[in-house]
Amino acid sequence: MAQIKSVRKKFFEVSVPLTAAKVHVYGHAVEQFENQVIKIDLTKSLRGKSLELRTKIHNNNGTLESTPISLELLGSYLRKAIRKGTNYVEDSFELDCKDAHIRIKPFLLTRRRVSRAIRNELRKTAHKFIEGYCKVRSADEIFSDVTANKIQKELAYKLKKIYPLAFCEIRILEIVPEKKMTEAAKS
Repeated sequence: MAQIKSVRKKFFEVSVPLTAAKVHVYGHAVEQFENQVIKIDLTKSLRGKSLELRTKIHNNNGTLESTPISLELLGSYLRKAIRKGTNYVEDSFELDCKDAHIRIKPFLLTRRRVSRAIRNELRKTAHKFIEGYCKVRSADEIFSDVTANKIQKELAYKLKKIYPLAFCEIRILEIVPEKKMTEAAKS
């Protein structure tokens, strides 16, 4: 009977440019992690803001590097923020930044109940601001600005002139895959 030599598994370090935390993956070889997606919970590093980062691993001459795919604010965090007697405003749109096609879903929460006209104006103004902000930046810059809360602060300040908000966040930020982009361009 022939003996099969087993290859030992070990930990490989993955560099994630958006976080200072060290990320390790467990497996046989560096090559097996090509194009694998890992989820990183940023709740601890962002002081309780439940943000989940998804990144794709790439093998770069034996070192594992990752690029961000999406950021998502967890639903449990949003449900805690919503109070009785308030309105929320959601939107979803796709736009181009310098190097990618991205989908953004902002989430705005008013302090009191407001009319539909004010909610519509908040939605339109947020859309214009985010579109202008993203056109001149790369995808990596946008991801780091969302995790650093930079976009949200500027957006809240801009929308404060229409109606003061209790909560202003980017709920989902994701890079749209190329095949979906070409299908949308054809139709």
